[in-house]
Amino acid sequence: MAQEQHFRIDYLLNRAYKTFYIRAALMDNAQAWHWATVDAGIGQIPKYRNDPIPRLSKPQAEKHGITNVEWNRA
Repeated sequence: MAQEQHFRIDYLLNRAYKTFYIRAALMDNAQAWHWATVDAGIGQIPKYRNDPIPRLSKPQAEKHGITNVEWNRA
């Protein structure tokens, strides 16, 4: 299992600033957009770690009012 790290994700939800921290093995832009949708209550969290879930993309997130997703190591 890869070493997990802490990441900070910032985004705008309907022009309101939101931020949260997450622990993950890796992070990229696609992952950050997906976790922003989860934090906003739009995306799904898997019941079990290995369960497949539909990941929402940037265009899908933008349809729900999520914009300006940025992430960095915490």
